[in-house]
Amino acid sequence: MFRGEDIGIDLGTASVLIYVRGKGIVLREPSVIAMVQGSKEVKAVGAEAYRMLGRTPGNIVAARPLKDGVIADYTLTERMLTLFMRKVLSPVSSRFFKPQVMVGVPSGVTEVERQAVVRAVVEAGARRAFLIDEPLAAAIGAGIAIAEPTGSMVVDIGGGSTDIAVISLGGIVNSQSLKIAGNEFDEAIASFIRNRYNLLIGERTAEDLKIKVGAAKILPDDEPVVAEVRGRDLVSGLPKTVEVSAQNVTEALQDPLEKIIQGVKQVLETTPPELVADIIDRGILLTGGGALLRNLDLLLQEATGVPVVVAENAVEAVAVGTGKALDMLHVLQDALVSSDAVLRR
Repeated sequence: MFRGEDIGIDLGTASVLIYVRGKGIVLREPSVIAMVQGSKEVKAVGAEAYRMLGRTPGNIVAARPLKDGVIADYTLTERMLTLFMRKVLSPVSSRFFKPQVMVGVPSGVTEVERQAVVRAVVEAGARRAFLIDEPLAAAIGAGIAIAEPTGSMVVDIGGGSTDIAVISLGGIVNSQSLKIAGNEFDEAIASFIRNRYNLLIGERTAEDLKIKVGAAKILPDDEPVVAEVRGRDLVSGLPKTVEVSAQNVTEALQDPLEKIIQGVKQVLETTPPELVADIIDRGILLTGGGALLRNLDLLLQEATGVPVVVAENAVEAVAVGTGKALDMLHVLQDALVSSDAVLRR
């Protein structure tokens, strides 16, 4: 019997990753869609639409339909998902054998937000949809045996949210979801540059600066790194270029990083002691794009006294985990939300 191309989706604020059973990660695109204003015409989606951010003529709007890890614009999200799913599914499969879809969502989303994601995925062409909390998916994708009666801690730092969770016996025992992540890092950098240099920069420039010279902590033997940043002078209104050091970016990131550290400490403080003992033995696992910030593992380890390791596939872990979770429905049945339940309501 022919089996549909079941897929897992990491529906992130910054980017969408899609995993197809038997093929691995087949799509990695920014969560951006460009529309003609006042109409339903889609001009671009993904990487092409991302290049339009801040550069579109008046009749075209490039937008991110997800905010803080959840749907901010239902219609745009549904259209974006439909186009992404068309890209990865074969025409025969998508026409006659609609896929089962597993989607990762932040652990702190509300019931209404979960229902919105399920309905958007079904409208986009799924036969059946399931939702899984992102830290649980990240643990599966990183190779943690989640069904064991031992505690594992995952800190998943995405674009719109940071999910901190302790996992045992196939479920989340304790968790906290913070609306502080990669986008907040970018905003902190842009704010710092504005205040320090009277220079206005866009989100793409701030993100590039974070990637090129950003660090959570400067080590004594780190080489000094400097990047040129171009923007608009707030005094003269004219273009201006300044040099920004890694030290500057680290200083800019201290506030959002401290909030994440406090979140991790709070979860550890409210976790059963037996599981905390396991976490001390196994360490904290960092996943998500934010986990790649230089020396973040060292900063978190220093703050908590617990070993910290960055997953080898940190950026892809949630997407891989959503795909693998489709083969673990019997283990995860109590941890999932399905379209069968949502659409009956």
